[in-house]
Amino acid sequence: MRNKILFLLTLLIVACSSPQTNVEVATPTIPVFEALPVTDTPVLPTETPLPTVTPVPALEKAIYTLDVLIDYDAKTVGVNQNILYPNLTGNQLNNLVIAIVPNLWQGSFNLTSISINGEAITNYLITNQRLDIPLSFFLAPNETVDIDIQYSLALPFAEQEDPSISRPRIYGYTSRQINLTNWYPFVVPNINGEWVLHEPWYYGEHLVYDAADYEVNLKFVDPASAPIVASSGVPETQADGSITYKINSARTFALSASRDFQTSTTQFGDVTLTSYYFPFNERGGQAALQATLESMQVFSQRYGAYPHKSLAIVMGDFNDGMEYSAFYYLSKDFYNLYDGTPANYLTFVAVHETAHQWWFEQVASDQALQPWVDEALATYSERIYYESVYPDLVSWWWTYRIDFYKPGGFVDIPIYEGEGFRPYTNATYFQGAKFLENVRQRIGDEAFNAFLQDYLNQGRGKIITANDFFRILRTHTSADISDLLNQYFRSIYQ
Repeated sequence: MRNKILFLLTLLIVACSSPQTNVEVATPTIPVFEALPVTDTPVLPTETPLPTVTPVPALEKAIYTLDVLIDYDAKTVGVNQNILYPNLTGNQLNNLVIAIVPNLWQGSFNLTSISINGEAITNYLITNQRLDIPLSFFLAPNETVDIDIQYSLALPFAEQEDPSISRPRIYGYTSRQINLTNWYPFVVPNINGEWVLHEPWYYGEHLVYDAADYEVNLKFVDPASAPIVASSGVPETQADGSITYKINSARTFALSASRDFQTSTTQFGDVTLTSYYFPFNERGGQAALQATLESMQVFSQRYGAYPHKSLAIVMGDFNDGMEYSAFYYLSKDFYNLYDGTPANYLTFVAVHETAHQWWFEQVASDQALQPWVDEALATYSERIYYESVYPDLVSWWWTYRIDFYKPGGFVDIPIYEGEGFRPYTNATYFQGAKFLENVRQRIGDEAFNAFLQDYLNQGRGKIITANDFFRILRTHTSADISDLLNQYFRSIYQ
């Protein structure tokens, strides 16, 4: 996997120096050639033969391999990471943009070295969460570049509330768990010639992800007191005591570890579902597992197959839920307030986060600029769950989950224009669910279900836009929905 790829056009050689952050891009040195001697006989140019290169088959997606050493007590992580990145943009690239989200917290991300195709890189530029790397060659379409990055993480304390931020921090550690989310450098999508890395905001998600394959090889400094680990991917214990996790065609790789975790497990076909929860929360942990199993059954039938072999349901030591690949968090408050019935927050948020394994994981979107594309579908999936499993609770769900907040506003706002967490979710999540309900009533169940299945099939592994959403919808109905578009959307969709 780490075979180095030979490139034809090497234009510049980067001068060697110690790697550093926040440095300016060096101006390339132009080579000076000696003049040819003056003679009476013209000197004919000689042609230097180019080396013979064996073509390397193009990868279908990037491959991330991470060797990880965690000191659980010191709350530090050391990583040797390799990225095989194929240029699938259709254009030549002369630079790369890599997200380093932990650098948003001062002192958390510490870069040791970067090399590309075996050559040390020092003329990179780090700005907040963004790592810009100029290439000394042109990366042609379908060629692959080999990136090695060494770095360490000093995890920030995540329990202290920041009143200026509506959404609590997940990355970092609490008194009883560490959470590695958006913790490794990744090449951001390049769409229409632009690298897509939005600025973070007080609520909502700002990152956009290409699908990639992951292999994470994990060790703990003190194996004898190693915590229980929840993660994306199926664990495989190695002879040296390390654990290897693999997951393919995934948007992210997330990990949570705690010495206090208790677990419950069940099967959905060949998929292992595991609930991780803290002591005295077994009832809620079992309920989250059951709701996830039931929603997996419903969504696999209504939408299409679940793509992975595992799914981790993790009790988060914070007041939020969040989706990742084959992994999601539920807020500790949902467990503490669980009343033993399916008519509660723990159940419908568990269903919502499970739905993101279709609408986020399989069909991705721009979470910052068009958050409704996945959030409205994940919210409406809660309604589909209740009608399928607890039909007598559908009316309760509309009243308690949606109408209680008196939602309003346009569905298609970006996260930056939400005017607060509640107005943002009212518009993006709840108005989005109302729009989908009205569309379903207008076009009928058969056409609506066919649309969702086709939308999944066409969008699987891709980054979908609102235009794609409506283009696919119109292939399944000739019904006029212009009044609904005018009511719920500020943009014009033909």
